[in-house]
Amino acid sequence: MATSSSSSLVYHHLLFFFLVLLLQAPPCPAAGGSWSLLLPSVGISAMHMQLLPNDRVVMYDRTDFGVSNISLPDGKCRPNSTDCSAHSVEYDIASNSIRPLMVLTNVWCSSGTLMPDGRLVQTGGWDDGYRVVRIYKSCDSCDWQEIPNGLNQQRWYATNHILPDGKQIIIGGRQAFNYEFYPKMTTPENSPSFPFLVQTNDPNVENNLYPFVFLNPDGNLFVFANNRAILFDYSKNQVVKTYPTMPGGQPRNYPSTGSAVLLPLTIRNGTVNAVEVLVCGGAPKGAFVNANKGKFDGALDNCGRIKISDPNPQWVMETMPMARVMGDMLLLPNGHVLIINGVSAGVAGWELGRNPVLSPVVYQPNKQVGSRFEVQNPSTIPRVYHSTSVLLRDGRILVGGSNPHDKYEFTNVLYPTELSLEAFSPSYLDSTSSGLRPQIIFPGKTSRIRYGKRVVIVFTVSGVVDRSSVSVTMVAPPFNTHSFSMNQRLLVLDGGVVTKIRGKSRYRVVVTAPSSGNIAPPGNYLLFVVHKDIPSAGIWVRMQ
Repeated sequence: MATSSSSSLVYHHLLFFFLVLLLQAPPCPAAGGSWSLLLPSVGISAMHMQLLPNDRVVMYDRTDFGVSNISLPDGKCRPNSTDCSAHSVEYDIASNSIRPLMVLTNVWCSSGTLMPDGRLVQTGGWDDGYRVVRIYKSCDSCDWQEIPNGLNQQRWYATNHILPDGKQIIIGGRQAFNYEFYPKMTTPENSPSFPFLVQTNDPNVENNLYPFVFLNPDGNLFVFANNRAILFDYSKNQVVKTYPTMPGGQPRNYPSTGSAVLLPLTIRNGTVNAVEVLVCGGAPKGAFVNANKGKFDGALDNCGRIKISDPNPQWVMETMPMARVMGDMLLLPNGHVLIINGVSAGVAGWELGRNPVLSPVVYQPNKQVGSRFEVQNPSTIPRVYHSTSVLLRDGRILVGGSNPHDKYEFTNVLYPTELSLEAFSPSYLDSTSSGLRPQIIFPGKTSRIRYGKRVVIVFTVSGVVDRSSVSVTMVAPPFNTHSFSMNQRLLVLDGGVVTKIRGKSRYRVVVTAPSSGNIAPPGNYLLFVVHKDIPSAGIWVRMQ
């Protein structure tokens, strides 16, 4: 009896020990991904970021921060100023180097769109930048060009989107309950009122700045602001459909800054049958007022997903592994969604966020609810207010910025101004996947793709190819600022029949280009071959 009693005691002690270990374990083990520091300083804190079709990235912060940590070239100074530092830079990915640029007017909290010809057309900002249009065409000696009064209205915290005709629409901004277009059709051109922005404006808080805007394949715009959305016909200035308020009614836009993506659009027989939007994170009602009083409410830990193509669309709510406000949501080449940067308490604004979230999360849209999220390995650098991230052609994520102060602060603050640039490599770039990774052989250089035409791609894979697990995706490189990637879009192309090229370890896949600008607005895209969720490096293509 004594032996049996002792064994039972040991068993219960062991059981208790394992239960304690289980309770202390993280809810989701880190699935992968790795980080690398690219540059300890790019001289500015990258508040805005855009990948360009020559594999360079233009970044800028604001012109009234004071002196930055990088000088303008050749002894230049800003006009009528003793500030001889740059507030915009161009990053060359291949050489891992920075070139300073001269931006004249204040680009703080502005917006932009990569135009079909490869120029970044950037609009608005603060103070002397309210109505300015700025154009950047990349070359070794190029710089910003500025058009005073290029906008009808003051635009600060607005959202831009490329349209099927190659123009861009500019929606909202602080106290700007209207929209306009660039380039203009006529001079002058009016700015139609947009009552939805009045309806979604919380007094003294707003919660509807940088609205989430996506072009629906029917040619209308899905616009989400605060906690609800509409489908909008911008050509007739009419609301086509009103969607239900997201369950819980919590705010998701600036300053209660969540993020959103249009989930991958799969083209079949020239059409897109299912269109879905995913909105994640944010801050609860009252969080902005509380944060300004020193009380930092926990961020929202859920996402809402809605199939906007349904006759009677409804939100489906999902719980993230961790709460997040001011996070970025980026479409990866394989159709997964990366959620990165941000904090777990507070809101957007000077000194109003707390508890950085260092671990990215990958969301896999095609898995079952409850098994879609995977926590990734963490960074060591907090990326809080005014941080940015963009997808690069090689599949890495470029991450920069972070400055919750109204000037550069490097000491004696909770979260110092961050000038560094780092890269997150998702797990599909692990060396263990090298045997599955496609390499595109043809086309070699940037090629033009015409709507509805056949596209032939030749690629190699060093390991065994599962021809049924090959797809071709096209990703529009977005303009990223304040946790929203404007113009972000991923298309899964029609076709995808794979054949082996005789006598060579090469494969050919034939797809059909998107049928119209409603599905794929004209311009530059990154094209990837994806094999078993492992993407190739991308190639630039131009849709026209």
